Amino acid sequence: MSHDDFAFEPVPGLPERLPPGETMLWQGRPCWRGLALRVFHLRKVAVYFAVLLAWQGTAAVYDGGSAADAMLAMLTVLPIALAGLGILAGLALLYARSTIYTITSRRVVMRFGIALPMTVNLPYSKVGAAALRRGGDGSGDIPLALKGPDKIAHLGLWPFARPGHYRRPQPMLRALAAPEAVAGILAGALKADHGGGVVHAVGVHPPAAQQAPGLAAAQH
Repeated sequence: MSHDDFAFEPVPGLPERLPPGETMLWQGRPCWRGLALRVFHLRKVAVYFAVLLAWQGTAAVYDGGSAADAMLAMLTVLPIALAGLGILAGLALLYARSTIYTITSRRVVMRFGIALPMTVNLPYSKVGAAALRRGGDGSGDIPLALKGPDKIAHLGLWPFARPGHYRRPQPMLRALAAPEAVAGILAGALKADHGGGVVHAVGVHPPAAQQAPGLAAAQH
């Protein structure tokens, strides 16, 4: 996918130019490593293939084969393992390159999709709460709990929907390279828009000294 695939956009990541009075506060893309680990579960798949390779080698020895036979048995599975891991890593990279998150003074905009790009506009009047989840790789996710009767289909949001929330799907800014900084910008925008804006930290917590302005720990 080239960078010209979205040349029709008047502003990258936005379906139209911002109206008067609305300003862009932040724009960025997800980190492909975070998508690979938490969306496509690359580490878990790698462990699965490692176990499968070990099992192939052990089975060959158990059946009376030599060390060379065990190595040959493992080599028959290795290309499949490498191809599978390569496909998952490639999908993560494609999603990272085709996705743009935008935070303005009035809304959050998510543009994503490889074959069929779509844009999701989330006015702050529809955002009831936001949270920050830190991943073990250093990147983080910001799920947005929506209020009101309108809902967005969970499948339509994938892979940028919070896992496990199917009845009330939550759009999620996934795999942010600097999650605390983005959370601080979002909290400030929410506060300026309707007088409140706390982004709660859930999951893996950063040290308190590194938390962004407006970031508060959730009560457990």
